Amino acid sequence: MSDLKERASAVLKEFKKDTYIFGSGVLDEAPGAFASQMGERAMFVGPINFDWFEPIRERIFSSLSGAGVSVIDTARSASPNAPFVDVYRLHSHIMHKKPDMVVVADGGSGIDAVKAAAMLATLGDIQPEIDPFFGVGEVTKVCKASGRTIMPVVAIMLAASSGAHLTKYSNITDPIKGQKKLIVDEAIIPPRSIFDYDVTMTQPMSLTLDGGLDGIAHCLEVYFGAAPQIQDRAREVAEIGIELIIKGLTEVKKNPRDKEARTLLGLGTDLGGYAIMIGGTSGAHLNSFSLVDVLSHGRACALMNPYYTVFFAPAIEDKLRVIGRIYKRCGYMEEDPESLAGRELGLAVASAMIRFSAFLGFPTCLKEVEGVSTAHIARCITAAKDPQLDMKLRNMPVPLNAGLVEEYMGPILQAAWDGNLQKIKNM
Repeated sequence: MSDLKERASAVLKEFKKDTYIFGSGVLDEAPGAFASQMGERAMFVGPINFDWFEPIRERIFSSLSGAGVSVIDTARSASPNAPFVDVYRLHSHIMHKKPDMVVVADGGSGIDAVKAAAMLATLGDIQPEIDPFFGVGEVTKVCKASGRTIMPVVAIMLAASSGAHLTKYSNITDPIKGQKKLIVDEAIIPPRSIFDYDVTMTQPMSLTLDGGLDGIAHCLEVYFGAAPQIQDRAREVAEIGIELIIKGLTEVKKNPRDKEARTLLGLGTDLGGYAIMIGGTSGAHLNSFSLVDVLSHGRACALMNPYYTVFFAPAIEDKLRVIGRIYKRCGYMEEDPESLAGRELGLAVASAMIRFSAFLGFPTCLKEVEGVSTAHIARCITAAKDPQLDMKLRNMPVPLNAGLVEEYMGPILQAAWDGNLQKIKNM
């Protein structure tokens, strides 16, 4: 296990160089060291209404003060899934208080909302609403035309999950439509980021499990869809990241205070963040955006990925064997991945993924989810035809377009409804 940890740390240091501080106990000095590089006046955002957060907040404020950075405003963080209303609320804080930078300490949704709010604060006089920025590269277009850079964000991650502190993604939700949308843009990457893996011991178990499976989904989907030029790097990231997360979740499920397991989860999900910087997620992530009102993001991705695995199987045999070996080593796959091929290999790996979700107590088909209905399947199909989400279809190892969605994604969703993998059609 020490070898896996060393390999993970080396990859992350190569990825972020000196812009990211991670590990055990780094929270006491890193926030001030990084924020002082951005200015002297900080706006702070975090889950300030929760008692569990108070010791963390005190450590961050002490670090900022020690580095000569004053906190001129404190704002409550965004709700789960980063609703529109929280993005605009945080944007209002920034516009009225005019800080040099925003320091945010939260999980993925809180960091995503701050990334979007900082973007609007920088470009809102040019384009005052967020909708035109959804999609790929739209923020950079406006930045280049205006000669501006986005207000700096120091992102302090508190949850082993999305990798939002490291990435170009901001997931924002329209709660009225029950639909999540995505900004994908290098311009919104936080210029400095921090993750003290020890703080994740304050998380409830549900959040820990959700975040870990989101990290697996990042590694898995990027590797499955990796183009030849990034395939070797994607394989390295997926092999290390997925095994770290599976082993971390297995141990944390037994003992939530297991510090070593928390480090495994932090490193593994950080590699998931790296994965989505070198490649893109695909079908399961796309569908998760339409299940936001009934499932957390990590659970939705964990539920859907086995079904997409069967659909992709004939096109990704070698990659499936790599993933199958991991699940075999961790005790969740019964078959020998070397002895199977094509759809049969996909069915075996998918079954191992489902077995792991069942061990964690997660739903393994949609009809097990409280509040879900067949209307959610229709919503998934509609969203898959949205041009702003088209990148997810193109990222698949078996790419689809809007005209093929009902013929091939439809059976995947029907299979996911009742857990019948045989319903899935292969192209």
